[in-house]
Amino acid sequence: MKISTIIRYIRDAASMSQEEFAGEIGVSRLAVTRWENDASIPNRIAQTKIYEFARDNGIEVFDHIISDLPCHAEEDNRIVIYHGSRSGIDGDIMPVSRDRCDFGRGFYMGTQAEQPLTLIYSNEKATMYTVELDLTGLNVLRVPVGMDWALLVAYSRGKMDLNAGSVLYERYERMLRGYDVVVGAIADDRMFYVLDMFFRGNITDRGLIESLSALNLGEQYVALTEKACGNIRILEQRMITDLERPCIREVSERNREYGIRTADSICKEYRREGRYFDEILRDGK
Repeated sequence: MKISTIIRYIRDAASMSQEEFAGEIGVSRLAVTRWENDASIPNRIAQTKIYEFARDNGIEVFDHIISDLPCHAEEDNRIVIYHGSRSGIDGDIMPVSRDRCDFGRGFYMGTQAEQPLTLIYSNEKATMYTVELDLTGLNVLRVPVGMDWALLVAYSRGKMDLNAGSVLYERYERMLRGYDVVVGAIADDRMFYVLDMFFRGNITDRGLIESLSALNLGEQYVALTEKACGNIRILEQRMITDLERPCIREVSERNREYGIRTADSICKEYRREGRYFDEILRDGK
């Protein structure tokens, strides 16, 4: 989103004139006018003061930030989704993420803008991309929310490495073979804590499934092959500003706190029902 639009939104939400707002921020009215007209951009100190003003006055900025992004849409095998990069995309799109991601190495895109933003916001060159993925001619694996999803994430993150060679390990090792794209629930800030509880043996599979149903998870599309990456087109890109960064951080922290509360509550309720992760690995099914 243009920083001018955010500033105007905050000022309007506070029902202030440019002169009144300028007084609160400690700048001239002309400076505010130039910001809102895209004639100049506030420096880092000014952006921090604008954020603090919004925070102190209870003005929610995050929803306004994402509302200006192109909407997620699906039509005729073409999907508009989001990708966050910590340093920007340089050259062709390629499946070059870290190996230990939810579904292994790939190019990750999500149906909810909030998820990539909360992953990248702290980086100086963080850039948000809206992209279009054309699924025509691609082999697509859809993994519904459930234990297969959770155990595939466990395999991809290396949580099954000590069981390499087992029937269970080989099942998930084979699962992604031959596919260009995998589609599954996003293990975002809310779910990361719950999954970690499951992998550490603090919550059973029953508790995990109940947690999955309690959280509103968006979907992620992961391009696993160069063929799939060739079907991705960048529609828009925006660098994250110093004004947006703390607003996104608030949402990230709020999501994680919610995940912790949810997991702790469900862990207590279902602590005697179902199997723990080490039991599933031991049983091999």
